[in-house]
Amino acid sequence: MLRLTVHTAIDSFLAVAEADLARDEVTNGLMLGVALRLRHDPARFEYPPYLATVSENGVLAAAAVMTPPHGVVLYVADNVEPAPALRLIAADLVASGWALPTANGVAHISRAFVEEWKALTGGAAELLLAMRVYELRAVTPPTPVAGALHQATRADLDCVFDWYVAFRNEAIPTDALPRREIIERSIDDGGVYLWKVDGRPVSLAAKGRRTPHGTSIGPVYTPPEERGRGYASACVAALSQLILDEGKEFCTLFTDLANPTSNSIYQKIGYRPVCDFAQYTLLAAA
Repeated sequence: MLRLTVHTAIDSFLAVAEADLARDEVTNGLMLGVALRLRHDPARFEYPPYLATVSENGVLAAAAVMTPPHGVVLYVADNVEPAPALRLIAADLVASGWALPTANGVAHISRAFVEEWKALTGGAAELLLAMRVYELRAVTPPTPVAGALHQATRADLDCVFDWYVAFRNEAIPTDALPRREIIERSIDDGGVYLWKVDGRPVSLAAKGRRTPHGTSIGPVYTPPEERGRGYASACVAALSQLILDEGKEFCTLFTDLANPTSNSIYQKIGYRPVCDFAQYTLLAAA
C-alpha cells in the first residue's frame, strides 16, 4: 500500500529520498540539487518548502519538492506506475491549499501528475517548456574566439543582474523574478562567470545546483547584439572544463527543445542528451 509522508524538515526528506535520487544524479539532479541546497543553504529560500515522499513497504516510490514561488518538481521510481503515487501528492497539495504554478519532471512523469491534478481540480494545464537534460564528462574545445573566462565580482553585479532578468524574460517569463541579493550572493560564492573581450562582458554562464559528483550550469545568457560570435560556446566550454578540473565527474544543463541553436552548440562542445523534461503551467478551474 502506498503511503504519503509530508516532511517538515529537509533532513527527514533526504533520509528517505537521497539514496534513491543519487542513483541517477543526472536525471534526478534538479530535485537532488534543490534538496541539498535546502540543507546546506536554507537562507537562499524565501518561503518554507513542500517536501513529500510516497513509499510502499518501506521503498521509495515517488517524491515531490517545491520551493515557493517556484512550482513542484516530481520524481517517480523506474519500476513504479506513476499515476497512483502522483495522485496522492496532487491530492495532498490541493487539500493543503498550496499555490501550484507549475509542475516539472521527466516528461512522462510530469504529464501523469498533470492528469491527476486536472481530475482532482477540474483545472487545465498548458505545456510551458519542453526541455532536454544534457551531460558532459569531457570538453570538446570549440573554435577559438576572442576573450577569456572571468569570475564575476561585485563590480559586475549590475550587468549580471540585468542579464539574469533578461534571461528570465526571454526563456521562462512565468518564473519568479530573480532576487538581486541572491545573485549578489552567488557572485560572492564564486558561482557566476563572464566571457569578456577586452574587459567588456559579452556572455554569462553560472554554476547551478551541486550534487555529489556533478554541477549544473545555468543560466547561460548572451545579449542579442553579441550572439552569433561563439561567445556562449566558449563561455560554457571554459566553465565546464573548470568544473571538471575542480574534481567533479560531470556537468549538466537544461536546454529548451524549441531552441535548436542551443541544443546544437552544446552538443558540439561535448554535451550528450540524457532525457527530456516537461514543465506545465497549471490553471485553476474558473
